[in-house]
Amino acid sequence: MKRRIVAVCVSLLFPIILSTPALAATPDSQPLRPSSHPGFMLGGHEHNPLTNSSAVTTQNWSGYAVTGTNGTYNSVSSAWVQSALTCASISKPSYSSYWVGLDGFSNQTVEQIGTEANCSHGIATYGAWYEMYPSNPYEVSVRLSIHAGDHMSASVTYTPAITMTVGHRVITTKPATYVLSLTNVTSGGKFSIPLQPHQTYARSSAEVITEAPYSNGVLPLANYGTVNYAGSLVNGQPMGSFSSLQNIVMQNPAGMVSTPSTFDPTNQSFSVTWSNN
Repeated sequence: MKRRIVAVCVSLLFPIILSTPALAATPDSQPLRPSSHPGFMLGGHEHNPLTNSSAVTTQNWSGYAVTGTNGTYNSVSSAWVQSALTCASISKPSYSSYWVGLDGFSNQTVEQIGTEANCSHGIATYGAWYEMYPSNPYEVSVRLSIHAGDHMSASVTYTPAITMTVGHRVITTKPATYVLSLTNVTSGGKFSIPLQPHQTYARSSAEVITEAPYSNGVLPLANYGTVNYAGSLVNGQPMGSFSSLQNIVMQNPAGMVSTPSTFDPTNQSFSVTWSNN
């Protein structure tokens, strides 16, 4: 999904409340084509001594990111159990997505894959998707059956182009490729797609995120309770071990809050928890 963070600096004890943009009109009868957005960074970061990371508040992301210069990150992976939504707690439609990806934290490109869980008419629905923005401004649905309680794993991997020199010319024999993979470990269902986009992607950040999707504005976040991420790796290393780690808290415009825990001792596992202020 095209994921743009809406973020400001956050204090450990007194997080800044974000201004609220206009939301899209979302009657139950009107289906949405949600997307997610690369970074609306509105302020700087503060160091959070509890998580040994920089703390950022956003309107639509929660979880963790690691950052760097262009070309720093080639892979990201994680696993989670698909949370069961509590749709009765919110009267209007609400939305959520769970994904791994490269980019989007501080630039306008994304390479992501994951699951979604939405509430409408008090009923929860689940699905899977991927997105390469700006190649496609909307999520691409994946034919993979998803249910609450399913164990999921996902990865995004970049392989650089292979070139050869002929005379004074450099010829590309194999273009750069992104492989986006999603597995339903519970059912055994698998999806994997190699993509060779014409655009250049920065690869300056890697993320494991719970998100409130976007459709002409950040949408209300569905009550997912708590989701646990495990085996979170970036470039094959434990995500929580990176010095550039960013702790991301969501303060959704509709009032919901989504907050990540600290990493466990392996630096690979953490949880994100929903609440409604």
